[in-house]
This record gives sequence, C-alpha cells and structure tokens, in this order.
Amino acid sequence: MHPDIQYRLVIGKGDERVSGSDAAAVVVTVPLSVVAADGFDPTAEYMRGRLKAAGHTGVLFAALADGSACTELVRLASDL
Repeated sequence: MHPDIQYRLVIGKGDERVSGSDAAAVVVTVPLSVVAADGFDPTAEYMRGRLKAAGHTGVLFAALADGSACTELVRLASDL
C-alpha cells in the first residue's frame, strides 16, 4: 500500500471502510459494489468515473500501475 493514499470503500450512506492516513496526498473513494464485481479493474473504473480520486494524480497513477490500489481495495472489501 502506498503511504500517500487513503482508500475509502463506500458500503452505504454514511458507512465507509478506510485505510490510510488522513494526511495522504490522494484520497480514493469507490463503492463496494464496484470493487466486488467480477473483473474489478481500478484503472478502468477510474476512467469510467466510478472510482473517484482527490489529490495528486501522479501518486494515484503509480498505485494503479503497480497494482497496489487494486490489492488494497480488494483487501478492504474482503474484510467485510
């Protein structure tokens, strides 16, 4: 997991699972239903607008490219 990214998995209204620091350079937010879908690809979901990111896009693109974003989001979803 990149230390400069905070991941927010949205379960429902007002219900989120969070991983990462509040001081992160990027905050990634995605619904559980998107992560739980077969063939989840965070890069494709970012391009579709279902994975939202606020902050430094270079940090986000690095996490998408090396697979760490996918790994962390799937881990968060599997903890439910």
